[in-house]
Amino acid sequence: MEELDPANASKSPSKIITIAIVAVLTLVAGGGGWLVGGLLAPPPPKAEVEATREPAANATGEEGLPKVATEANGVVQLEPITTNLAYPSENWVRLEVALQFDGAPDPKMAEQIHQDIAAYLKTVSLQQIQGPRGFQYLRDDIQERVDLRSDGRVTNVMFRTFVIQ
Repeated sequence: MEELDPANASKSPSKIITIAIVAVLTLVAGGGGWLVGGLLAPPPPKAEVEATREPAANATGEEGLPKVATEANGVVQLEPITTNLAYPSENWVRLEVALQFDGAPDPKMAEQIHQDIAAYLKTVSLQQIQGPRGFQYLRDDIQERVDLRSDGRVTNVMFRTFVIQ
């Protein structure tokens, strides 16, 4: 009789079979994920897809969503202000604000306020505006300057972007 070799009986499957099993299981898992994803979140209706491909022009003539800041609702968006800080002078700040007027907006006053804010930012140091408290102080200072310049005609200064580089 032939004796069984214990070394041959305890051999593990080859590496090629293991890789093949892992690859098949990965494909099955990917296909199952794709199927469940399609069931949970079906594709959007065709009307929405076509609407997103062809953005309609808004009231201002630009593509995309209509702007909230319009002169019709008393809001004037100022041109972006980009200037360097007082100290350190190699740091730059970019600020975009919108002014909410009480009544009809005054473009001439808005331009004066724009220039005043730009001049004020040139006197500010980085240490003064660092952190949440510094940003709040900056907001308060700009609101106070706008109140003085506009004699109360501007009711709100809305910060749209604020970047320090």
